[in-house]
Formats: sequence, C-alpha cells, structure tokens
Amino acid sequence: MAEHTFSMEFFPPKSPEGAAKLRETRRQLAQLKPKFFSVTFGAGGSTRDRTLETVVEIQGEGVAAAPHLSCIGSTQENIRQILHTYKSHGIRHIVALRGDLPSGEGDPGEFRYANELVEFIRKETGDWFQIEVAAYPEMHPQARNYEQDVLNFKRKVDAGANAAITQYFFNADAYFHFRDECQARAINIPIVPGIMPISNYGQLARFSAMCGAEIPRWLAKKLESYYDDNASIKAFGLDVMTQLCDRLLTNEAPGLHFYTLNQAGLTSTLWQRLGLA
Repeated sequence: MAEHTFSMEFFPPKSPEGAAKLRETRRQLAQLKPKFFSVTFGAGGSTRDRTLETVVEIQGEGVAAAPHLSCIGSTQENIRQILHTYKSHGIRHIVALRGDLPSGEGDPGEFRYANELVEFIRKETGDWFQIEVAAYPEMHPQARNYEQDVLNFKRKVDAGANAAITQYFFNADAYFHFRDECQARAINIPIVPGIMPISNYGQLARFSAMCGAEIPRWLAKKLESYYDDNASIKAFGLDVMTQLCDRLLTNEAPGLHFYTLNQAGLTSTLWQRLGLA
C-alpha cells in the first residue's frame, strides 16, 4: 500500500493578532511534517487576498501550501488571474471547490459546479497543479440522492482531479461505504478522510447543521451531558477521534486531513496518540 498522506487545514486570519497566532500554530504543526497545509477561500472569493498571503507565507516557511479555490460567483477571467498568481508564486497544489455565494448575492457567475472548475484549471494550466476535490461520505446536503452524489463526484474525477478530501464525519462505515461505491464505478483516486477534532459541542453542532455532517445520537447526547465542561468534552472527543482515525487507517484509508480551526493542540495530541510522529 502507498504511504499515508497527512495534511492540515487553516482559515486565513482576519487580524494581525490572528496572523501571529496562526504562525505559532503552524510552527507547532510543521514539526509533525505533514504533506501540506491547506488554506480556505471565503464565499465568493471574500478572502482571496488573505488566502494568497497565507499560502505564500506557508511556502516561505518550507511547507507545501494548497490554497482552496471556490468558483461560484466567479468569472473565468477571475479564476484565470488567481491561477496565474498562484503559479507565479510556485504553488503546485490546489483544492478546487464549488463553494457558496456570499449571503445576499444572487449571481452564480460563470461556473455552476466544481467539475467545471477542475476542467478549467486543467485547460488553463495542464498538469501544473495537483488538484484535490471535496467528497461527501454522508452525501452533499444539496444532492437529490446518494446515487446522484456519487456521480457528481465522478464528474470531478473525470475532469482531472488527482485526489479528494472528505467532509468530516464520525461514522467510519459511511466512509467505507462511499469508498466501495466509488470503487464499483472505477473511481480510483485517493479519498482522504477529513477529521474534525472535538473541542466545543455548540460550535460542532452549528458547523454540522450547515454542512450536513451527522453527529450520531449517542455522541451528541454524551457531549451534551458535559454542558460547558470543555476539558471533559476535549478529553472524551480525543478518545472518540483516536478510535475513529485508528479504524480508518487500519482499514486502508490513504491518510487523514485535519480541520484544525487554527489550533494546534488537539491535532498534535491525536497525531501522538496514533503514533504518526
């Protein structure tokens, strides 16, 4: 089996204080030697400049950086300029997403789906970029049904995606089922599980409601029982996520992608517990 690929995701900071905090987080996590750090891209390109600044800084620190690029609400010329800028900075890795329109804006732009963005990147830049796309083991919240969702994923792969990162999940069987469905359709790119360390139940519930990730009832009830005892939530969450990650890796997941929320502690602890250091 190929070597595992481990990566970590950040969001671009909004203030000088946030930027300083993220530098310290990256300094700690870079010691774990992940394959790359990815940086999110706000709805409709709202963090475009901050995403660029962050990935250029990461590259300068000696770690490969993968900017997210969402296409909804954008023109081809906009995307062409962004690709040119990333290329000029030596960025070789990109996470291509459909994304969301900023609230209140109605113009979807010249792209409708992520497969169109992947196709455009390949047409404009050939094989310059390693392209990651999103996958949804528990189904994209806007998909009509499971079959359609798998076929939508296949369109992204056929358009030229090299690998995929999943939405986070807490049910390993959902990932294994999705992987089996992909293999049955000759989709053979690596599908890396997205991992969300548990630090705050209220925040996790809000995120999950927005993105369609299911928090199993047993897990929700246990986390609710701790109320605002964050130390207990984190300790229990680490046990749950260690078991989940261990099961995924034991059953040949190609790696793990950690949604760090710009914090180093829980990801570092999970890394050590799993013996990845």
